[in-house]
Amino acid sequence: MPDAAAYGDAGSNTLGNVGRAGGGLRLPNLGELGLGNVTPLEGVPPVDQPRASFGKLAERSAGKDTTTGHWEMMGIIREDPFPTYPNGFPPEVIAPFEEAIGRATLGNKPASGTVILEELGREHLRTGSPIVYTSADSVFQIAAHESVFPLPDLYRICEQARELLTGEHAVARVIARPFVGEPSAFIRTPNRRDFSLPPPYPTTLDLLVEHGHGVLGIGKISEIFAGRGLTRSIHTDSNAHGISETLTALQDAPESLTFVNLVDFDTKHGHRNDPHGFAEALAEFDQAIPDLLAALRPDDTLLLTADHGCDPTTPSTDHSREYVPVLVVAAGGATRPLGTRTSFADIGATVASVLGCEAAVGRSVV
Repeated sequence: MPDAAAYGDAGSNTLGNVGRAGGGLRLPNLGELGLGNVTPLEGVPPVDQPRASFGKLAERSAGKDTTTGHWEMMGIIREDPFPTYPNGFPPEVIAPFEEAIGRATLGNKPASGTVILEELGREHLRTGSPIVYTSADSVFQIAAHESVFPLPDLYRICEQARELLTGEHAVARVIARPFVGEPSAFIRTPNRRDFSLPPPYPTTLDLLVEHGHGVLGIGKISEIFAGRGLTRSIHTDSNAHGISETLTALQDAPESLTFVNLVDFDTKHGHRNDPHGFAEALAEFDQAIPDLLAALRPDDTLLLTADHGCDPTTPSTDHSREYVPVLVVAAGGATRPLGTRTSFADIGATVASVLGCEAAVGRSVV
């Protein structure tokens, strides 16, 4: 986006750079929908008659994190970013946390989740002190070996951190980062859990529930919205799991909205500066597109988009301030260029419009 430099993200272009790093993307199904019409992509040329409406969304909110992106989709525009801690957490944060859990902590600095395990994992096993770290995002992350902190204990101290992190230190998410294994061979487990700040006011999801619609969150959706605006949720541990649960949900079709976050693009590839793995994950998702389209009923609408960039080719391992693509397969089959939209909130406005409601923020694309 034009303000990317202010976020340290000049030159970031997640899809474009991933394509260039691998000599071209292999995304025939997304290409048919019109992904190559959104922006130039090696291996994904524009098509004359895309099967979806296509465009890109600008982020109006200040920030580039998961919570800000998802919240904006559902109508919350943040004028001020969530607090971040490039120098680690100050004493007024760490001291009350250590007092609450009755232990000292290790780390307290920005770090890659895998690197900090190699650096401090052995000391953690020796002392029993949890590892606290952050990133360029507004996160308070707590890593602990599952033999030292069984999951209920790790989740409990995350809840204690969530209760303490209020006011000027109200970070977007407290994240439990459990791991297993031995020194030099630590592995993060799928038992991660996010403890998010509740949305400050009702979202488009709340609007849908108020109007009697069922809303299913798959992946991290429940955690991102602190459980609000959902009638059912399913936690997933991979893209494949998320896609499988989505197809099952579409087959059963009890809810009006199925809202899905696929986790691997970030956690396994973007944050680990792995462009080739990122390209492979995109190709795997592309292979699921025919099944997703086949599962749609005649009056269904499918929206594909993202909540931020996460360019694995830049020195940073964090999210990036970028436009995000949007592809819309709507009932009736008519398609059109959507141009550059002014807010992620157009996603929620579209969902509300399709379901017979009117969102307070955003403009529907259908």
